[in-house]
Amino acid sequence: MVQNDSFIEFNRVSFGYGDRLILQDISLKIGRGQLVAIMGGSGSGKTTLLRLISGQIRAQQGQVLVDGRDVGRMNQRELYQHRRRMGMLFQFGALFTDLPVFDNVAFPIREHTSLSPEMVRDLVLMKLHAVGLRGTEALMPAELSGGMSRRVALARAIALDPQIMLYDEPFTGLDPISLATIALLIKKLSDALGTSAVMVTHDVHKSLEIVDYVYFIAGGKIAAAGTPDEVRASHSPWVHQFIHGEADGPVHFAYPATQSLAGSFGLEGA
Repeated sequence: MVQNDSFIEFNRVSFGYGDRLILQDISLKIGRGQLVAIMGGSGSGKTTLLRLISGQIRAQQGQVLVDGRDVGRMNQRELYQHRRRMGMLFQFGALFTDLPVFDNVAFPIREHTSLSPEMVRDLVLMKLHAVGLRGTEALMPAELSGGMSRRVALARAIALDPQIMLYDEPFTGLDPISLATIALLIKKLSDALGTSAVMVTHDVHKSLEIVDYVYFIAGGKIAAAGTPDEVRASHSPWVHQFIHGEADGPVHFAYPATQSLAGSFGLEGA
């Protein structure tokens, strides 16, 4: 069930690489148990938001708060504990290619706990069952389809029942059936675990079926936000262009060149 109190909060956050500002004065809130999508064009700063939440990078201005704690002020020990509460589904899964399915899912359990081998086995089988893949424990990643690999990666991500789930383009490269399966699992597992989840995605239509709220990022700022129903009914030209995949609109097809084509060829005034 979605809760109203915020678990993840960005307060006027700015971040850039060198002279290039990626995020400008971003403020947003993600409630406890809420599944939120972050959408925007390539290079808009979506994955940068995930890196700020996980503490891989620190905000240059503003605060990133998780459960009331400023991630930017955490030391290495505190960051380790912070990440212990977090699950991450990487784009394309990022399984360890030289480890079988069992050891892939067991990896975070062995890394963060001192449970007995018997308990580790039981937990791995439970997580694989949750994603419909019990019986694949001995298979190698190369023996899995793309959709199965993503589901194994999801089992690994939820191995420690995380309070926070981060999804980086979870639907990329999947066929329609696998995509629908992953979307259903993300929704079911988010509800079952009560996690606060942030999903960076370009898949508008499938995402709007499962998320509670959407933030659109453009030009390093929040361009629009709302529930799926509010997004569908939005009159914003930018939101309309993004949802319908139109080539031209507020985001222009043509790069704003400083000189006309005729001028580039020395034909102006000829």
